[in-house]
Amino acid sequence: MADSRNPYCRCLHYAANALARNISRLSDEAFARTGLAPSLAFVLMTVNRSPGIQPSEVAEAMMLDPSTVTRLVEKLEGKALVSRKTEGRTTLIHPTKSGSALMPDLLAAWSKVAERYSAVLGRKNAAALTEQIYEAAVRLEGM
Repeated sequence: MADSRNPYCRCLHYAANALARNISRLSDEAFARTGLAPSLAFVLMTVNRSPGIQPSEVAEAMMLDPSTVTRLVEKLEGKALVSRKTEGRTTLIHPTKSGSALMPDLLAAWSKVAERYSAVLGRKNAAALTEQIYEAAVRLEGM
């Protein structure tokens, strides 16, 4: 659906960033009650799902640079939500008791975000859009 008042409405860069800003706002609001930014929350959820996960595996799962994962893990460590253990040349990330205990609130916040955008877009449309965006991200990642 084109908007004749907006010369950028057919630009993927513009549209993707506008969507990202709107979804980020929804996510920030939903995750605020956990005390974590969404990026930290998703790293913690990943670590909770796979205790002992390596930073490179977190980076791959979340489509982030390893240096970004390191920075996020350091922040979670500072909040005593994860701990890093070195075994030889391998670093493993584990949730702390506090980090594990936060999982139900993280999942609830994540669900709230999905509920809010699904209410506006419709469940089927939201699911289809999510699938298309993810597929495009995967295809474009190696460029």
